[in-house]
Amino acid sequence: MAPNKNLAATVYGPNDLRLDERPIPEPAFNEVVVEVDTCGICGTDIHFLKDGGFGAQRLIKPIVLGHESAGVVRKVGSTVTHLKVGDRVAIEPAAGCRTCDLCKVGKYNICLDGKHCTTQKHDGNCSNYYAQYADCCFKLPDHVTMEEGALLEPLAVAVYAGRRAQIGLGHKVVIFGAGPIGLVCLIAAKAMGATRTVILDLEHAKHRLEVAKKLGVTGTIGIRKEDTEDELVKKIHDILGGPADRVLECTGSQPGMRTSIKATRNAGRICLVGLGNKDVQLPMVDAISREIEITTAMRYNHDYPAALEIVASGYVDVKPLVSHHFDLQDVHEAFRVASQGEGIKIMIHLVPRDTNNATAFKN
Repeated sequence: MAPNKNLAATVYGPNDLRLDERPIPEPAFNEVVVEVDTCGICGTDIHFLKDGGFGAQRLIKPIVLGHESAGVVRKVGSTVTHLKVGDRVAIEPAAGCRTCDLCKVGKYNICLDGKHCTTQKHDGNCSNYYAQYADCCFKLPDHVTMEEGALLEPLAVAVYAGRRAQIGLGHKVVIFGAGPIGLVCLIAAKAMGATRTVILDLEHAKHRLEVAKKLGVTGTIGIRKEDTEDELVKKIHDILGGPADRVLECTGSQPGMRTSIKATRNAGRICLVGLGNKDVQLPMVDAISREIEITTAMRYNHDYPAALEIVASGYVDVKPLVSHHFDLQDVHEAFRVASQGEGIKIMIHLVPRDTNNATAFKN
């Protein structure tokens, strides 16, 4: 039975997370109201909770967290024809304003007036009910689980990053960071044709590097405090059998960016995915003299269909990324676990799960 109230995980300030009751939304003519079943916790949610935001996105009012969600359509707007009540959907949480110059050239992901959640102006969807544009809700085949539907959001980030990096058949790919985004980037890179891959993370993140091995990475590197950039480059080249063709930098750190440039072949391509250090110093003369292309990726750009297809077809398996499960009433513990980096992907279940499966577990 659908809940008769709308509880939402709302952040009021640093380390001030509350379960608020919000009005149950009504759909606009082009929207659907989704009863959210499952919501994953993302690093940006943690930044809002712990630091009051990230970059220019600062907490200016209480906002609902969460944007990696899937659920069941409960209400349908008057002009919506491709979805009906009862459909299971994944929610793309980024939508443009549809009228600005960026939207008109297809760059809705960086529209300045878009409905992007969670941001300082727009609530997220870690709530019992959420209204979203119908064309941003993707129907799930019966065999795709709600957890897999929620994982389409980070997977779409990885698909977009791989496209921006122009990863192709036979490429040697380096990924900096074995967190959730780094791991889905590994999945996407392999799906796009990368034949040799290496992923790096701090030495103490052994559990994440072990997951990368299960996902089929060619080699892993645990970074030690004493490792120099040149030593890391040599380790990368030893695993790949030479310089990298493509790099996905998912940490946002200065050391990661610097080593990315040094590890890449002439005319290689680097995509900066992670949001980390605000200002960095990079070996740009080296990058310029070797014509290394550096690009960036923000959110995704019509990448949900591809993400859904590769999951629904069985071409990739994202289920190993899920390490913990929590029901909504345990949201504080869920965010504690996520903030401590104890697992990989932490899932909050807004529809109560079977008692035998509702407790948290760790890899």
